[in-house]
Amino acid sequence: MDRRALLGLSGSTASGPGEAAQASYIRFPTVTSTVVRRDGRRGVMSVETGIDVADAALRTRANQSAPRLRAAYSEVVQRAAGALPPGAPPNIDRLSQQLQAATDAVLGRAGARVLLGTVMVV
Repeated sequence: MDRRALLGLSGSTASGPGEAAQASYIRFPTVTSTVVRRDGRRGVMSVETGIDVADAALRTRANQSAPRLRAAYSEVVQRAAGALPPGAPPNIDRLSQQLQAATDAVLGRAGARVLLGTVMVV
């Protein structure tokens, strides 16, 4: 679900200071992985991700590297879900740090900031 569309913030409708911030934001599809729930059944961990890239040259590189970033994010979420004890909540701080490290590695330098949306285990 695109919450920005619900608020009227999508595309060319934004103007003013928020327009520059929105232009620097790149949203990625939700990443999911399986987990073991407290009752022993399988569950799903889903993570909404995006990056904020102020530098235009790095933003171009990030757009071109979107498939590699999605793959790196999927790998990070799968590892985090696999290491999650049954019934335990995910460690959001650690997940964020790992996603940031993956972003920096794929883009070849720092400058893109990982933004997390909903992190949910069901």
